[in-house]
Amino acid sequence: MISFTTEIRVRYADTDKMQFVYNGKYLEYFEVGRTELLRSTGLAYSEVEKNGYQLPLIEAKIQYILPALYDDILQITASLNELNSPRVHIEYEIKRKDDGTLIAKGYTIHVFIKTDTKKAVRPPKIYVDALKKYF
Repeated sequence: MISFTTEIRVRYADTDKMQFVYNGKYLEYFEVGRTELLRSTGLAYSEVEKNGYQLPLIEAKIQYILPALYDDILQITASLNELNSPRVHIEYEIKRKDDGTLIAKGYTIHVFIKTDTKKAVRPPKIYVDALKKYF
């Protein structure tokens, strides 16, 4: 298993009329967590693309627990529990940094595709090699 936590400050532009973080922003926050999780292994997403692969989203779930507000510092923890599955299932927790309050949780599921054919493939060697030391 691998897990990584990164922080993001809620911008005013992320909030809605109620002054809560707009619900659609949480998928962006998940993306930040996912990108930083991969980067923490030494595998930037740009390297995945340079090697001819993409990782499209095929499923997502978000459970909203409490609202995040403008200027909150959020901690986004992304966790990956399996390495050799054809689907990449990443779990997320978003907490308010100052008090540890759970704001939202959920998951995303992705598959690797070859950039040129857009066909689903098993996780490529570059990905497996970068993450295998964590499993």
